[in-house]
Amino acid sequence: MSDYEKKLNQIKDNLDKAKSLRIRAEAKLEQLNRQKEEILSELKELGVEPENLDSEIAKLKDEIESLISKAESLLPEELVTRQ
Repeated sequence: MSDYEKKLNQIKDNLDKAKSLRIRAEAKLEQLNRQKEEILSELKELGVEPENLDSEIAKLKDEIESLISKAESLLPEELVTRQ
């Protein structure tokens, strides 16, 4: 086999690998786009706009902390200090 044939075969192999990578990347992109649409749909069902996610998360954190504080304040003191 001549050097040219070897080089051509190597180029062909590299092209085949590149095609395979492209196909896998396209499939992954399609999957990620489906997931994005599902997440956007779930957010819509929850009444949350994607642009407001940070403020919604902060609001929920504050609510959780408030409820935890309230629950702790409702516990009898002797249960809290008992070990």
